[in-house]
Amino acid sequence: MSLATGVGSMPGDDARAYAEAVRLSVGELPDLAFVPELPGRGVTANMTGRALAIVDGLGVDLQPAGWRLTDASGIDHRRARSLLAQDLDQVEEQAQDYAGAFKAQVAGPWTLAATVEKPRGDKVLSDHGARRELAQSLAEGLRGHVADLRRRLPSVERLIVQVDEPMLPAVLGGGVPTASGFGRHRTVHPPEASAALEVVLGAIADAGAEPWVHSCAPGVPWALVAGAGARGLSVDHAMLETSDLDVLAQALDDGLVVALGVVASTDPSAVPSDAVLTERVLRWLDMLGLDPAEVSDRLVITPSCGLAGASPEWARRALSLSRHVAGHLDVR
Repeated sequence: MSLATGVGSMPGDDARAYAEAVRLSVGELPDLAFVPELPGRGVTANMTGRALAIVDGLGVDLQPAGWRLTDASGIDHRRARSLLAQDLDQVEEQAQDYAGAFKAQVAGPWTLAATVEKPRGDKVLSDHGARRELAQSLAEGLRGHVADLRRRLPSVERLIVQVDEPMLPAVLGGGVPTASGFGRHRTVHPPEASAALEVVLGAIADAGAEPWVHSCAPGVPWALVAGAGARGLSVDHAMLETSDLDVLAQALDDGLVVALGVVASTDPSAVPSDAVLTERVLRWLDMLGLDPAEVSDRLVITPSCGLAGASPEWARRALSLSRHVAGHLDVR
């Protein structure tokens, strides 16, 4: 059975909007709901702030240039943790009887290394030891996070943690700017990139959850991601390159999940029907040489990326369309 879910972010900038996002997730996605993220609420709720609320053993504070590692947690770090706890309270309350699969999201080690600064400035990415320590702290924090989700959602048997890595291609390609903006950080070589991912994905699996990796950036090395231990690959259909086809076909053959983003993540000028989107998925599967009936249990339909930039109306419609497309695939 093909499932549908959201990537993670949703529109809105206050507690009321968050409560509505949870209701939408649980109501529109009865088989694979997700913990919404509302980055419109500010830096404590964006992708980086959310992940730093999970890391264990590191102090962080918010500086004018962004998040920075410190000796002790600053007030904004404590606010990020408090906000995450409040959000999970809301999820727990509204999903008390939810029995489908459930997904949470967190920024990955390389996206964090490219966005968080060292104590004396410049990105964590510039220091081998600092980026290794950040990945280990994220892994340890995720063990506790998964345990907390298990406690809050006792009826959920299949728990998924999606690791978001939008910066991974830039990290591997030497495209992350230095603090001055005049240079670029050195390329991280694939073996080291894979090792950090293995630490984080392995911690998720050890804690009893299913590790996925998502990125809607171009040039993602999906073979590296799969080799690092991801059990699901969440991709933007429009960003895929010809070279990705064999990798994703092999992933599906190997029993991995592919979450295919085919629904627009922002309000489109012309709304496609679910029939048109279904045909798009079927053409893609045909290019991979796969029978929809044989891979339907490993194929998930999603919006192309997060929905933070969409109107509330389109966010609802995008999740509904994803669910309908998944349903059409099951009857083929």
